This record gives sequence, structure tokens and C-alpha cells, in this order.
Amino acid sequence: MVKVKTFTGNLKAMYTMQELNNLDEQVNTFIAENSVTKVISVSDACTSGSGDTIGIIRVLTYETA
Repeated sequence: MVKVKTFTGNLKAMYTMQELNNLDEQVNTFIAENSVTKVISVSDACTSGSGDTIGIIRVLTYETA
């Protein structure tokens, strides 16, 4: 069955790499804990406020057994 899961995170100046690594860790943990058999796609989109990038949305499309 194909499913979609959304992860979100805030982005702060000077902490972006750490926040992206944390988001990667969340996704990897989700994959390991939920018996994901196939990752179909992963995509990121940025959110903005007052012209600045303030967050990120990561969408994971996957299959389970």
C-alpha cells in the first residue's frame, strides 16, 4: 500500500545543517520503525515569512508490506 508522511522543521540562521540532519534522522527512524519496504520519493519544500526561509516540509512517499 502506498502511503505519504510529512515531516516539518524550523530553520534558524547558523543552525540549518544541524536542523537538516535532525530532519534526516526523523525520516530514517520513521522508515526503520514502520517496516517501510520501498521509498518512492522524498521531496523538500521551504516555507517563508517576511521574505526569509523559516521552515522546511519534507514529504516521504513509501510502500509498506
